[in-house]
Amino acid sequence: MTTLRLGGPAARVAVAGSDEELTDLVATADGNGESVLIVGGGSNLVVGDEGWPGLVVRVASDGIELTGRDGSDTLLRVAAGVPWDELVVRCISEGLAGLETMSGIPGLVGATPIQNVGAYGAEVADVLRALTIYDRETRRVESWTPQRCRFGFRTSAFKHTDRYVVLDVTLALPRSQRSGPIRYLELARRLDLEPGQTAPLADVRDTVLALRRSKGMVLDAADHDSWSVGSFFVNPLLDDVPAAAADCPQWAADGKTKLSAAWLIEQAGFTRGYGLDRGLGRVSVSTKHTLALTNRGNATTAELLDLATVIRDGVQQRFGIRLGPEAHLANCTF
Repeated sequence: MTTLRLGGPAARVAVAGSDEELTDLVATADGNGESVLIVGGGSNLVVGDEGWPGLVVRVASDGIELTGRDGSDTLLRVAAGVPWDELVVRCISEGLAGLETMSGIPGLVGATPIQNVGAYGAEVADVLRALTIYDRETRRVESWTPQRCRFGFRTSAFKHTDRYVVLDVTLALPRSQRSGPIRYLELARRLDLEPGQTAPLADVRDTVLALRRSKGMVLDAADHDSWSVGSFFVNPLLDDVPAAAADCPQWAADGKTKLSAAWLIEQAGFTRGYGLDRGLGRVSVSTKHTLALTNRGNATTAELLDLATVIRDGVQQRFGIRLGPEAHLANCTF
């Protein structure tokens, strides 16, 4: 059930094909004191080797609905169970801009607000106008504004709690055959643009997919570099940058300084492919991208987390910065 292909068995599995089924399954399990794990595409999920002791709910709700306009933007209400990249493809085909730089991201729509998914200079918070959630404490379905979600860099009000279940999101997208301004330098260069220029939506998508494939970030069963959760560690946000990390690429974000976790990892000695020849089991740093930790086949979650621990401790020893996981850890820790 996960892109890592790791984790033990679930005690019970149910599929929720609608909002009603999803809320009923969760509410019933909560009422019975049964632990609940909600799984979409499993692309940001690390499950312990012992598995999950309670109910796993697989989200399979469907539906994309045009609900009106917000100024010049078209409003789309999208069910949580819609695969994200299918939504991106549909929007591009219908001339709706705003998602094209987030092409190729695995997982389902309902997961995107949880860590404010983003790529190449765009994030879900840029286009989100509303969402519907189920509150497991009050047992009520509520409509939320973006302000209530407390979005930040790869975080939100949903990130570190299992209290809320996302049922749908409403996005506001402009009608255009061209992208918004391309601000991410690597993408602009690949498109032969100056930063701030625009490009046809399909060209942006094709270029983003090529970039993601070059980093093992497009799912491919034959490519073990994609047997991962994407970026395992989140780029750290710091009030003060240690002198040892002064040369690290950095950006202003949320009133703090964001550092490149990939640079910190590599400079601490954990290069691409690290682990393949070091007796760490059947896991390694991706051979294409230092932020991805990969299952090379028949690995265990314990092996993956041992590798994560070695990297985290090595970066802290070298730079005085403690990296945290971007992935969600279920019934496991490191």
